[in-house]
Amino acid sequence: MKPWLQLVFFTCIFLIWHTEAEFFTSIGQMTDLIYAEKDLVQSLKEYIRAEENKLSQIKSWAEKMDALTSKSASDPEGYLAHPVNAYKLVKRLNTDWLELENLVLQDTTNGFIANLTIQRQFFPTEEDETGAAKALMRLQDTYKLDPETLSRGNLPGTKYRSYLTVGDCFGMGKTAYNDGDYYHTVLWMEQALKQHDEGEDTTVSKVEILDYLSYAVFQFGDLHRAMELTRRLISLDSTHERAGSNLRYFEKLLEKEREEKSNKTMTTTEPVVQSGAYERPLDYLPERDIYEALCRGEGVKMTPRRQKRLFCRYHDGNRNPHLLIAPFKEEDEWDSPHIVRYYDVMSDEEIEKIKQLAKPRLARATVRDPKTGVLTVASYRVSKSSWLEEDDDPVVAKVNQRMQQITGLTVKTAELLQVANYGMGGQYEPHFDFSRKDEPDAFKRLGTGNRVATFLNYMSDVEAGGATVFPDFGAAIWPKKGTAVFWYNLFRSGEGDYRTRHAACPVLVGCKWVSNKWFHERGNEFLRPCGRTEVD
Repeated sequence: MKPWLQLVFFTCIFLIWHTEAEFFTSIGQMTDLIYAEKDLVQSLKEYIRAEENKLSQIKSWAEKMDALTSKSASDPEGYLAHPVNAYKLVKRLNTDWLELENLVLQDTTNGFIANLTIQRQFFPTEEDETGAAKALMRLQDTYKLDPETLSRGNLPGTKYRSYLTVGDCFGMGKTAYNDGDYYHTVLWMEQALKQHDEGEDTTVSKVEILDYLSYAVFQFGDLHRAMELTRRLISLDSTHERAGSNLRYFEKLLEKEREEKSNKTMTTTEPVVQSGAYERPLDYLPERDIYEALCRGEGVKMTPRRQKRLFCRYHDGNRNPHLLIAPFKEEDEWDSPHIVRYYDVMSDEEIEKIKQLAKPRLARATVRDPKTGVLTVASYRVSKSSWLEEDDDPVVAKVNQRMQQITGLTVKTAELLQVANYGMGGQYEPHFDFSRKDEPDAFKRLGTGNRVATFLNYMSDVEAGGATVFPDFGAAIWPKKGTAVFWYNLFRSGEGDYRTRHAACPVLVGCKWVSNKWFHERGNEFLRPCGRTEVD
């Protein structure tokens, strides 16, 4: 029983007892007890109705979640391959279940609350929800998807259809707003307003949406549209103080703008903001447009002339005894720098074993800060990784040995086998694998020199997105389970090949697993001797 109800109950008992002690001498006075009891019954009925309504809400939520989890639990990876499903899972566990918890806390269901409280420590955090929202925005930008497409779940290769509600779109817009990202605030608040106008049932009001949208539009300098949206807000809620003051401020700015224009003696050409159409702001990555175009399969510079220089062959590792009988199929992916793909490098059984070994050790992948040399997490690398040693399982040693046989390079001085899993919108923006001259101590502690070559195993197919792209020369290599790609990061002289700057594109649909081996200079001096020039 709730404390307030206990107080009412015992207060009423006290009053009845007190009246009985005083009112029995007067039936007229006792009639007051009748009305008091009737009032108590009415209050009790209101309490029951409130509890029934509460239970009805909880039951409806439970039925919805039961249907949803039955579907998702039958194929977790397939279900989470759809980024909208991944976002909504994070949002539900961070926000929606908390609202349910607050609802249930109004009752004495201590068992459920105790269980939920224990489980909540393992739930996603606010930071997770923000990250998931930003991942959807990243996919939206990279693959040029409008909010309507994402909201309706119209993505290629998806097995499970999912939708974003008005509340979901509003949440996306709020995340962008709180991050100072007014470009995505406008896009997602407009989508929330559109779905609201279409009559979708929601607890989010148009006033809330318009409040965020009008200010975000104002930040783009679109004064006329900001005023239009603010007036619409005031028509819905005339008591909204902030909207009223904003409108007065906008009107003053507009008047000032008109005065300045009328006072100008010379005609000047000013940029015109198209109402409702705003450009995405530039960011820190200079090759952003090229990189994202390659991720979409656009701008790949595979000309017919270059295609003629690419061949397929059987590769025996320069007559390596282990490969003479069973050579690997080798395919040229690019001519210069030379990038090759090997087929059937890892079996399905080996892949599953390595994934099994890696999963318990997965941790947020890090990058090396070029200024401090310290490993840290970064928004431009979104994945989790782990490192496997040969002692962990014979399959690791077997895969390492196979990479050595294929490349002709020694694994004795190579780094451990790194296994990475890219999550929702997982990516690694353009980067170099080798250490540049401005960071000479990057691999100093290893004592094995620079990273001479990269061997990248694809351990899963990806339904959409997830390509490995090279912005410098316009190549895009798509994941194929069981295959591997290989390239040299350094020329034979030891100088870095800056053309090998590459990126892992965001995964649009699917679950991307890779493993890689970085070979180092030491131990490979005679296996890959110096050339006659700096760029051999």
